[in-house]
Amino acid sequence: MKLLFLTAHPDDAEYYAGGLIRKYAAADHEVKVICLTTGGAGHHELRGQHLIERRKREAWASSHIGEFKYQILNHHDAQVYPTMALRDELIGIIRNHAPHAVFTHRPYDYHPDHRNTALAVQDAAYLLTVPSIVPREPILDHVPLILHLEDQFLKPIPFEADVAISIDDTIDAKIDMLDAHVSQFYEWLPFNQGVLGAVPKDKEERRAWLATFVQDRAAKTAYRFRILLGVLYGKKTGSEIKYAEAFEACEYGMQMTATNRKELFPFF
Repeated sequence: MKLLFLTAHPDDAEYYAGGLIRKYAAADHEVKVICLTTGGAGHHELRGQHLIERRKREAWASSHIGEFKYQILNHHDAQVYPTMALRDELIGIIRNHAPHAVFTHRPYDYHPDHRNTALAVQDAAYLLTVPSIVPREPILDHVPLILHLEDQFLKPIPFEADVAISIDDTIDAKIDMLDAHVSQFYEWLPFNQGVLGAVPKDKEERRAWLATFVQDRAAKTAYRFRILLGVLYGKKTGSEIKYAEAFEACEYGMQMTATNRKELFPFF
């Protein structure tokens, strides 16, 4: 299978779906993560090309750990807009890659880049099959399944999972991938959240500190969607899953059925 993640920033895909990405890659499926922005605004001290190059190196390190492909486009951080130009760019990317599924943000999110990335993907969905739009790339014979990454926002519409996946076997790989994004998880985000002083200096202690956060978030997802995990894995197995990631089918792509869900997520 071919899976395409269209996210706003380097580290978004791993943060929301690192466990799933590692599962796919370990099963020799083709996984590609494309970040729309360079991430050049995501720091309290670093600026410009120095930060951009550092985030590229971190993204490369993460992709090496997870064994997936990474590409960073040249849009400015915090300046993503759902324009016709971006829509057509994404149409070309999706057609060229011809994925079975596209993963992206929801259009209801705290970050404007996340929201606008989602809107651009949704705007591109139907037009993937229209020959006169972006004619340089051959049309797809179908619109792929589009899945939204989990969030906790309730208004205007809360996230509703159509799939929940156990990542008990890949939680450590997910932590390692996020650990590679040093500028984000040990510098910028702790500063932004007022906890920079709590970040340990020792590398092993620092990773353990991050692991607590990542495991807690994945455990909350498992708790939140415990009933769905029971439906998909069986009641007994579902009740024993510690860590999970969840995804919501977008109505603008191929509709999810019990059949294509099983084909796309062969883990149950």
